[in-house]
Amino acid sequence: MLKASELIEIYGAEKLPLNARRIYNLLLHHAHGPDMAKPHHKFRVPLSELKYADEGKGRVRKHVLDLMSTFISFTHLDRNEDDLIPLLGYSTIGRDEESGYLTYEFDPRLVAILSDSQIFAKLQLDVIRAMSSKYALALYELIAKRARLSYVHSETFPLEQFRLLLGVPAGKLDTYSNLLKFAITPAVDEVNKLADFSVAFEPVKVGRKVEAITLAWSMKDIDGRRLAYSTLHEPDDEEMSA
Repeated sequence: MLKASELIEIYGAEKLPLNARRIYNLLLHHAHGPDMAKPHHKFRVPLSELKYADEGKGRVRKHVLDLMSTFISFTHLDRNEDDLIPLLGYSTIGRDEESGYLTYEFDPRLVAILSDSQIFAKLQLDVIRAMSSKYALALYELIAKRARLSYVHSETFPLEQFRLLLGVPAGKLDTYSNLLKFAITPAVDEVNKLADFSVAFEPVKVGRKVEAITLAWSMKDIDGRRLAYSTLHEPDDEEMSA
C-alpha cells in the first residue's frame, strides 16, 4: 500500500493500540484511488477484512470509535495555526461482526491535505499484519518513508519528538532506559527481521543525558529480502499441527 507522509509523522495518536493502527492502514488502502479526493465520499469494506485472530468479538467497533475520536494536528506555517482533524470521519458499522460492513468517510479537511500530498511511503500489508507492537509499526512506517531516498541515509530526531512519532503515550516509558528496553530496541529488532530494509540507531548525548536519536537505514540485498520474506510467510504452530 501507499501511505501519504502526512499520516506517518503525526501527533495526537499516541493512545491508539496496534490493531487500531493496522485497521486504519487497511481503511486507507481500501480507499486509495481517485475517490479519495472527493469530500464526504463513502467507502465500504467487510468487517471480516478488518479483524485479527487475536481480537475478541466486537473489538473492530471499539477501534473504529477510537479512530473517530482521535484528533491529529496539522500545522499551517503560513498563518501560525494548527488544525485538529479526526483520523476517521462519519462511519456506520454493521451489527453482524461476522458478515457486516463498515461504511466510512474521511474529514474533508484531511481529504484536502491528502489530495496535495507529494511524498508517500510504500508499505507491505503482510509486514503490517506481522508486527507485534505499535512501536515497531510506527518505526517501520517512519523508515519506509525514507528508505528509498537516494542521498539521505540517516536522520536525527530530538528525543521527545521521537517518543511521539513512536506513539509513546504521555507518562509512559519516561526514562531513556525504559524507552530503550521496551520500545526502541524491540522495534528496531522487529523491523530488521520483517522489512525489506535495515535500520540502526544511536543515542545522541549532551553530557550524560540522551537528547536525540539518530536513525540510519539501508535497503537489504537480495538475500536479506529473501530471508525477510521467508520469515513473514513461515507457517505458525497451528498451521504446522493442522
